[in-house]
Amino acid sequence: MSSNIRNFCIIAHIDHGKSTLADRLLEKTGTVTVREMKEQLLDDLELERQRGITIKARAVSMQLKRDGQEYELNLIDTPGHVDFHYEVSRSLACCEGVLLLVDAFQGVEAQTVANAYAAMEHDLKIIPVINKIDLTHARPDEVAEEMMNSLGTDPDDCVRVSAKTGVGVDDLIDTIIEQIPAPSGDPKATLQAMVFDSNYDDFRGAITYVRIMNGTVRKGQKIRFLKAGSVHEVVELGRFAPQRLPCDELKAGQVGYLICNIKSLGDVHIGDTISIPGDQPAQALPGYSRPKRMVYCGLFPSDGQDFSELRDALERLAINDPSFEFEPETSDALGFGFRCGFLGLLHMEIIQQRLENEADIDLVQTAPNVTYEIVDKRGNTISIHKPQDVPDPGDIEEFRQPIVRCNIIVPDEYIGSVIKLCQERRGIQRSQEYLGANRAMLVYNIPLAEVVYDLHDKIKSCTRGYGTLDYEMVGYEPADLCRLDILVNGGRVDALSIVCNRADADRRGRAVAKKLKAEIERHMFEVAVQAAVGSRVIARETVPAMRKNVTAKCYGGDITRKRKLLQKQKEGKKRMKAIGNVEISQKAFMAVLSDGEG
Repeated sequence: MSSNIRNFCIIAHIDHGKSTLADRLLEKTGTVTVREMKEQLLDDLELERQRGITIKARAVSMQLKRDGQEYELNLIDTPGHVDFHYEVSRSLACCEGVLLLVDAFQGVEAQTVANAYAAMEHDLKIIPVINKIDLTHARPDEVAEEMMNSLGTDPDDCVRVSAKTGVGVDDLIDTIIEQIPAPSGDPKATLQAMVFDSNYDDFRGAITYVRIMNGTVRKGQKIRFLKAGSVHEVVELGRFAPQRLPCDELKAGQVGYLICNIKSLGDVHIGDTISIPGDQPAQALPGYSRPKRMVYCGLFPSDGQDFSELRDALERLAINDPSFEFEPETSDALGFGFRCGFLGLLHMEIIQQRLENEADIDLVQTAPNVTYEIVDKRGNTISIHKPQDVPDPGDIEEFRQPIVRCNIIVPDEYIGSVIKLCQERRGIQRSQEYLGANRAMLVYNIPLAEVVYDLHDKIKSCTRGYGTLDYEMVGYEPADLCRLDILVNGGRVDALSIVCNRADADRRGRAVAKKLKAEIERHMFEVAVQAAVGSRVIARETVPAMRKNVTAKCYGGDITRKRKLLQKQKEGKKRMKAIGNVEISQKAFMAVLSDGEG
């Protein structure tokens, strides 16, 4: 019965206890036995367990009896980091309610506010939950007041739990059953299901995760993906409990998976609608808004032979994580590779590690950069994903950079150092408000390029770990930007070009030239390393030539003999410089790229 189904997800800031609370819910409902239980059970990616963070949203179905009735609770555990906000938004579209979790000591954080507003936009029932009440320095009453001030929740409605010890979890389950509405779908209507996630199995093909909105899907039935237009037969379907558990049918309101032996990766689109084949399929669901990629970088196999393996690995990853995109590109320095777009720097790091761990490919990554907009002299607006695409300065009418609105929540004694940091990053203050007696929220508009690299780390450093940051895209604004090129022996090295503020160009150009001078091996001729903006060289370092002591055999005699030999060597070096190529080792590239943003 769909009236006994509850679909909900847990949303919170990083480290507020989402995955631990999911563990307790699985334990209390008897979904997993004590023997199977382990910490953060739903974080099953190896990388998630290594880092102790949730990267992928994970669904699980729990069955329990209350007051003689059988209930089905479908939970989606979501990530907390701002880079994975797209995972959270996809999960919210499949639920009727959310548990908004707040740490009883740390209180309301930046991502708490962002997630709460996202849930309100989806018109979901929000149950405020204060977690970690077992801590000796917990302050649940003050935190309930903070939630009232910033989110408008009633302090009396807050459910107080300790996910670690299990205190209050039974009350929370009762609250979920009482307050979260049942799904409204009709099991007898035409099949209409939302694809909210998928992954690729080498043996079974694409495994599609669905939320059934209307109708019923059965094993052996033919289904149609409306966006892809392809028809497939359901070979297996089931629920997550928490591993895949096959069953015969899924009805309206339920969450589960479908396996249709889909080997073609282009047939599965997250946000697609599944219906029946024929002339009267159900109406397509609105799906999800396209994620905005914030950061781009080039990924190249360190061994050029691995190009096709890298493409296969990226295609498999794109099925599981639609928030990153890739397209082929070539670089004179690094050969064939891919230009990849990510939601943020942590997202980029995670994708790179997953490629190296799951596909066993050694990667070289170019310096990350954000997307810029350029208006040329003809009035056309061009999106720039890589510095090499920036036209010559004479063709640029206006150079625009992406601006993000940053919500920074800090204890009041650190406000001064955070304001100073934001001003150094060319930030413009929008507002400042107090959430409680000693915590304030600062709102700044800052260029995205100044945010993504290390602003989060710097805020943590200057607030002793208590400051938190959340940001969202505002739009593009004109700025004084330029392309900084690195030339080696007069030739531009495309992989080392960066877009930066004109005021910073000298400093960054000198730093990269100095680093390259130390890393490039000496050749038989001297090598000039230059940094240039347009045709103007702003920094130069020279790698000296290797020299043979040609005058060693001259002992005594006329000085002109020595001069003649030195002159002969000089001419040889000159001729060699004209025809010689400079070999830049992989090690030199890696050293500059890893340090290029310093």
